[in-house]
Amino acid sequence: MASSLTRASADPSAEKTFFGHPRGLATLFMTEMWERFSYYGMRALLVYYLVSGGADAATGSQGGGLAMTAATTTAIYSVYVSMVYLMAMPGGWFGDRVWGARKTVAIAGFVIMAGHLSLALPGQAMFFVGLILVAAGSGLLKANISTMVGHLYDGPEDPRRDGGFTLFYVGINLGAFVAPLVVGTVGKEHNWHLGFALAALGMGLGLTQFLLGTKHLSPKSSVVPNPLSAQERKAVLTKLVFAVLGVAVFYGAVVALGAYTLNWALVPLTLAGLFIPIAVLARIKRDKDLSGAEQSKMTAYIFFFIAAAVFWMIYDQGGSTLSLFADDKTAGTMFGFDFSATWYQSLNPLFVMALAPVFAWLWLWLARKNQEPNTIVKFAMGLVLIGASFFVFIVPMAMATGDTKVSPMWLVSIYMIQTIGELCVSPVGLSVTTKMAPQKYASQMMGVWFLAVTAGDCITSLLSIGGVDLNGTWVIGFQAAAAVVAGLAVYAYRKKVQVLMGDVH
Repeated sequence: MASSLTRASADPSAEKTFFGHPRGLATLFMTEMWERFSYYGMRALLVYYLVSGGADAATGSQGGGLAMTAATTTAIYSVYVSMVYLMAMPGGWFGDRVWGARKTVAIAGFVIMAGHLSLALPGQAMFFVGLILVAAGSGLLKANISTMVGHLYDGPEDPRRDGGFTLFYVGINLGAFVAPLVVGTVGKEHNWHLGFALAALGMGLGLTQFLLGTKHLSPKSSVVPNPLSAQERKAVLTKLVFAVLGVAVFYGAVVALGAYTLNWALVPLTLAGLFIPIAVLARIKRDKDLSGAEQSKMTAYIFFFIAAAVFWMIYDQGGSTLSLFADDKTAGTMFGFDFSATWYQSLNPLFVMALAPVFAWLWLWLARKNQEPNTIVKFAMGLVLIGASFFVFIVPMAMATGDTKVSPMWLVSIYMIQTIGELCVSPVGLSVTTKMAPQKYASQMMGVWFLAVTAGDCITSLLSIGGVDLNGTWVIGFQAAAAVVAGLAVYAYRKKVQVLMGDVH
């Protein structure tokens, strides 16, 4: 076996492969790995940079940040993450109707890199420009790079297809694991803007890999599946120009009147992140072209969507509420070894890589015994687990009074419980979305699934904007109880939901 990741097959004239998969998978693997390195590296720094220099920063932490409160920081973080997933829908639209998947990913790489470079420059204005660019670029890339992985194979029945997506998933988590250790440590412990610059370098490496390896991708990735007609293109551009002008005039007036505050940006984005998922689901549900069976499945899917939104509402606080607790109330030393609070962000991808194969084996083993839980039960398990993680969180919160700092093992345990819950919800949700999607919306439903993340994060943002202290014990307990109750409700109504799902199990 060759020592490199790519190797030739038994036939000397055959094209090189990537662990037995098409050579193009190596290109997409490395592109996504470096993109995730840049994304999760920046995300590990985000909340710390926002509170740095302010009253809610940890004692002795690096200055030079934006000196915001914990509540504002959580709102900004939640809106940012929600916008990344919200942008996946227009990102998919651009790939399908304007540029094609390959060109869209290339443009997305440049946009993301520009965003990280903007973050590397001092100043609040450049910071928010950077966030907008990274969110827009990530949405463009996320919606199209997975599509290109599928293009490498001979249709859904290709026996290599599932293994290819598994390898691709490893690339995602590998980048997410390394980033907080490198970008997080440099940025938080030494220089914020150098950390953001490292994130830009990561995306630059990914983009270079993509451009050099694009010849190995499928020709289908360059095709625009459903190109806009000249009339449609003109209509879209007209609407876009009017929308931009409308926003510019409105916010220009607000600024001119001296009334502008950060909430003028956060509140509309948060409300949009809540209303857009509702509007999209309502539009699909009201479509008279759907058959009776498809209507029934969409009714069931709404149950899964709401459950997923509750799950992500808590889960994504791993990068905000838990991160702030890690910096301020958790010991930064273990077994005599000092480490940065950003390292906690590496726990989730580490646990995913360690536990995902175990869960895959467990579901198969239970299936052979005819005891595998169905999709509804797995969702219920995920909700109960995410709630349980916050019940556990109450204990170290109660212990960390005054200058007392708790053991890092508390957060390690919380992140592990959350990852187990994620493995019950995330891959199952992706699978059930493809199975229950109406034929008319087959290519759009994956974007709809991502909207559950948007909705969950926007709930968190709305609570923060409304003045709710998400670092308070009673709020943590309330969220934990809400998730557990939601999980038990899903389980209690499993038979009714199963009837709505029809032949999907």
